[in-house]
Amino acid sequence: MAILDDLQLSRREVMATGAAIGVATVPAAADAASGQPSIMKVSFTVNGQRQTLELDTRTTLLDALREHLKLTGSKKGCDHGQCGACTVIVDGRRINSCLSLAVMHEGDEVTTIEGLGSPEKLHPLQAAFVRHDGYQCGYCTPGQICSAKAVLDEIKAGVPSHVTADLTAKIQFSEDELRERMSGNICRCGAYSNIVAAVAEVAEGKA
Repeated sequence: MAILDDLQLSRREVMATGAAIGVATVPAAADAASGQPSIMKVSFTVNGQRQTLELDTRTTLLDALREHLKLTGSKKGCDHGQCGACTVIVDGRRINSCLSLAVMHEGDEVTTIEGLGSPEKLHPLQAAFVRHDGYQCGYCTPGQICSAKAVLDEIKAGVPSHVTADLTAKIQFSEDELRERMSGNICRCGAYSNIVAAVAEVAEGKA
């Protein structure tokens, strides 16, 4: 009772609050018991355009992009966050969109491979990948390019990696830095040397 007195709550008020909380959780419990999906509205900006979707709360960002917005550039590879084919950029940071729920991104800025460039006006990284044959089957390429874009931004911002030797000095682009930072993007065709050459060209301002 001393705690209740300190909070200036009566026993009646405590009981009423508890009952209200219980009632509020009933619909969610009922949905889970009935197997019915829980639907939520989410709004975010994708490639510069505001999008509002009503989604099953279990929908991943990848599926929202591919199935609901028809942005199929981002690929579903392993669907376990191990291959990087689904990499997109959210608020300037790269993420595996297969591991992130769409409803977690209310108000966020999402950039996919379609938002980096177009066939008529390629992003410098896209053009460099073409020049250096930085792909074979091309399935991993959208994730590779989105990841590379974020990597160059990380280096420019001075974000260190596990191979950064001197944390007090300005971080420089190097093949070791690139390979470490992009180690989560798997190319099963093995076009790694060409990918490195393409990204290096852009990083060095030669593109």
